[in-house]
Amino acid sequence: MIERICVFCGSSPGARPVYARAARELGLALVARKIQLVYGGGRVGLMGELARTVLDAGGGVTGVIPQQLVDRELAFAELEDLRIVASMHERKALMAQLADGFIALPGGLGTVEEFFEVLTWAQLGIHRKPCGLIDVDATIVRSRRSSTTPSWKSSSDPRSGRCCSSTPSPSGCSSGSRSTGHRRWTRRSGP
Repeated sequence: MIERICVFCGSSPGARPVYARAARELGLALVARKIQLVYGGGRVGLMGELARTVLDAGGGVTGVIPQQLVDRELAFAELEDLRIVASMHERKALMAQLADGFIALPGGLGTVEEFFEVLTWAQLGIHRKPCGLIDVDATIVRSRRSSTTPSWKSSSDPRSGRCCSSTPSPSGCSSGSRSTGHRRWTRRSGP
């Protein structure tokens, strides 16, 4: 049973308003399913939007943030469960330990790096937690069709594409199906 989901997302609002809408939609979906949020502890960008939405809807939020970002006044200081760690490495390890699954919303290089690390851990069998990518506005699908952009699923290992599922919106995430031993997100038609 999934009680806590770690969401990786941007510390900026992103280039398009649809990204903030997706963060809010995901926050509401987590609360509706009584799933607590684990995230990077920021008060700005998509991170802040997501955390505020969950809190405003009565859900639980755990933020994990390195001291360096606290010093730069980027922490969501009002969180009841804000865990301050020494480094980004400690942040990722604690977030992974606390979570029963992982979701990536739009973000920058940090979001991509964090998500790819947990995908790699899944591929290596370090964890068997579901990993879901919310492909807002089909950005990943378009980049995969481009001949100049390498696909993130390309690999000599056929299992690499089976460690993760993607969906165009937060309402498409639900747990339950099994594929090659990994719980995966499946497409659904309703909220």
